[in-house]
Amino acid sequence: MNKHVKNLAPETTDLSRRSFLVGTAATGLVLGYAGSGIDQALAAPAPANFEPSVWYSIAPDGLVTVTCGKADMGQHVASTMAQIVAEELGANWKDMRVQLASNDPKFNDPVLGAQITGGSWSTMMNFDAMSRAGAAGRIALTEAAAASMGVPAGELVVRDSKISHAKSKKSMSFAEVVKSGKATKTFTADDLKAIKLKTPDQYTMIGVSVPQLDIPSKTNGTAKYGIDVMVPGMVHGALVTPPVRYGATVKSVDDSAAKKLPGFIKAVTLDDKTTTTTGWVVAVANTYAQAKKAAAALKISYDGGPNAKLSSESLLTEAKRLQGLDDSGQFFVKDGDPKAAFGSAAKVLEAEYTTNINIHAPMEPMNATAEFKGDILHIYSGNQFATRSGAIAAGAAGIDPKFVVMHQMWLGGGFGRRLDADMMVPAVQAAKAVGKPVKVIYTRENDMTMDFSRPLTYQKVKAGMDGDGKIVAMSHDVVSAWPTARWGIPDFLTPSVDKKGPLDSFTVNGADFFYTVPNHYVRAIKNEMAHNATPSGQLRSVAPGWTFWAVESMIDEIAHATGKDPAQLRISLLDGKGKNDGGAQRLRNTLLAAMGLAGYGTKQLPKGEGMGVACVSSQERATASWTACVAHVAVAPSGEVTVKKLTVATDVGTQVNPDGIRAQVEGAALWGMSLALFEKATLKDGGIEQTNFDSYTPLRMSQLPEVAVNVIANGEKATGVGEPAVTVVAPAIGNAVFNAVGARVRGLPITAEAVKAAMKA
Repeated sequence: MNKHVKNLAPETTDLSRRSFLVGTAATGLVLGYAGSGIDQALAAPAPANFEPSVWYSIAPDGLVTVTCGKADMGQHVASTMAQIVAEELGANWKDMRVQLASNDPKFNDPVLGAQITGGSWSTMMNFDAMSRAGAAGRIALTEAAAASMGVPAGELVVRDSKISHAKSKKSMSFAEVVKSGKATKTFTADDLKAIKLKTPDQYTMIGVSVPQLDIPSKTNGTAKYGIDVMVPGMVHGALVTPPVRYGATVKSVDDSAAKKLPGFIKAVTLDDKTTTTTGWVVAVANTYAQAKKAAAALKISYDGGPNAKLSSESLLTEAKRLQGLDDSGQFFVKDGDPKAAFGSAAKVLEAEYTTNINIHAPMEPMNATAEFKGDILHIYSGNQFATRSGAIAAGAAGIDPKFVVMHQMWLGGGFGRRLDADMMVPAVQAAKAVGKPVKVIYTRENDMTMDFSRPLTYQKVKAGMDGDGKIVAMSHDVVSAWPTARWGIPDFLTPSVDKKGPLDSFTVNGADFFYTVPNHYVRAIKNEMAHNATPSGQLRSVAPGWTFWAVESMIDEIAHATGKDPAQLRISLLDGKGKNDGGAQRLRNTLLAAMGLAGYGTKQLPKGEGMGVACVSSQERATASWTACVAHVAVAPSGEVTVKKLTVATDVGTQVNPDGIRAQVEGAALWGMSLALFEKATLKDGGIEQTNFDSYTPLRMSQLPEVAVNVIANGEKATGVGEPAVTVVAPAIGNAVFNAVGARVRGLPITAEAVKAAMKA
């Protein structure tokens, strides 16, 4: 699927309503930019700088500034990009700096594609291009130094920002070469492609845990997040959101009480042609505190719309109905003939698996500041999808996207939430209404109840085994809202194998596993009711967060039903036959590594304790990271589950920064545990019931288990690490619970009540 991202080239469009919806093949994605002369902050670098690539420049003082076209939300991807450049460039790490890209079209690289951060794609998709950019700079600097020193370029060595000639003992620093003005070599796409890059045995920077470049500014307070933005003349907006998540409209607004409050300017009812929001009102005042008081004073009446009576139960009932229809959905995988294989199978198992609505809740709530400077709209916000967000902002303003300049900020957490641009809509429309720059900051309640959440899902899996217990067939139906289809971007959808039209593969990725099963169907079914009532987004781990919950739980159920060890069954299924060649072997190796590190099968555990395994190929088959987990749990008679230890092994191919990878894997594993045991949002009367952390309860520090991580770096192509460990933990915990007390729980989160009920069943 990542190949689709490269096709999202910017293009101008007419000003019709459809151009703002970012929703048809004709309009495509729009990334506007009105030119470098608009704002001094976005002016081109001084001529004295040397720019070997659009992605970095070298100043006359020798400092190398790398521009990161990805959102940095604490995963240090900007530093990762700088480290990749520094390796091939030959720069000293102390000379490296980072900055975040604007939406200037020059940053829509034909190789790297749209400015989107998600899917654990950033390192794997950028490693080669950034390496070649670094190498190009080294070559250009070397040739310029050779000309200055009068020596052959082939005899020069580049290391620690210095170019040296051993025979003559001459040397020049990067700064000296740049000052000379002789570094002028440019590279075509073919030139870049022809560069011979270093092999892993030649690395001196890749694989080293250098300090992350963004940490000093984030610890001394100089790093600017969206919530920190201040512009001259700025006022503030506070949201009043409807009791229904989506579909409500404002019937009337009584602002008489708000008018009596100091600082109140105006109440703005959103008219959002992009349909990102419905039924929202913004109270605008001189300060944020005044805006919040004014918002509380507004008396608003609503038409709740078509979703006002819906609940989580409604969505689940509809999902089950859709799954029961033979002609619903489209096929994502259609190998062999499962129906015939089930008919001759010695044993058939069926199970239903569910997950509930989950909320992102990043610590920095959604925010945006909008400022009109003449015809130009400036947006200051942290976002994960600049290519789409610029079009949303333009649509909210009713202007051509080329007149939108986006200022990317550091993100105080994203996790997929900032792939959406809803925070820009109230800021833009409020700024337009009052004629002043407006900053809008969501309250935690706004953020939770209006989140583009992980969808409620229902899955039915059926497996057939022969007389020897070998799996001969599996069918897997996945019913959910379709988050990616909601974006209306055709290039992000996948043609169904049954030719019934495109499907949202980001709801079924992972179900196309690397186990050898000769007869295998996977059906993706869109729950239109959930799609409309709970417009869903991508939460860290995306589809594999629920598909592997079902797959890896069912594999365990098959193992126990056929008298096999669950880990050994997986090893036998990961034989690498056919289309699974290569991938299956790497996944099997991570499973063996996790088992060895955890001591799986070698320990006599106390009563009520158990170990469970799971192994996954998140995110997609084409961009997989091979990850396995062994969870060690203790289950109390009350059903309460305590996770004692998580052991995670992951094959990352090439590791750029080992400390950064370990932090990512640890954080992902803990998020996976949080989703597995604690997090649940519910829909009632069309609205999300949980409004803050008292009712939506993620993992707390006091509940942290021991986490052991084994990173396998084998010199293969770099893979992503931000999300895979999220997906593997829940099934490992569920399987461990069964091994501890014989209770099979098939719904997330795994609550004490559910475990106790399963123990009695």
